[in-house]
Amino acid sequence: QVQLVESGGGLVQAGGSLRLSCLASGRTSGIKVIGWFRQAPGKEREFVGAIPWLGSRASYEDSLRGRFTVSGDYAKNTVYLQMNNLKPEDTADYYCAAAMGTTVLHSRSGDYSFWGQGTQATVSS
Repeated sequence: QVQLVESGGGLVQAGGSLRLSCLASGRTSGIKVIGWFRQAPGKEREFVGAIPWLGSRASYEDSLRGRFTVSGDYAKNTVYLQMNNLKPEDTADYYCAAAMGTTVLHSRSGDYSFWGQGTQATVSS
């Protein structure tokens, strides 16, 4: 089992930044990929980005590339999502998830086995 806890959400004005954290515990040796997803009210959950566990080369949803950055501090068992130049449409609950099978940077939520409880980010105009 892997436990994931997100933190760092909050209220920010448009143009501002937030850094979300995802702390992993439990059987972290089995983690292959950490992904970030988000879900806005009334919308489906969508892929944000993913990074190989213990790696640095992340993948991103094309529309978010350049504003969002995924990185890891594996000494702290933590993966970060840095979000810059935020827009009101970035308002959502943000989730991190762990994939255990392969190192493919999955973009489908069904490829992830363990999920955190989410953290809310609200961007005001």
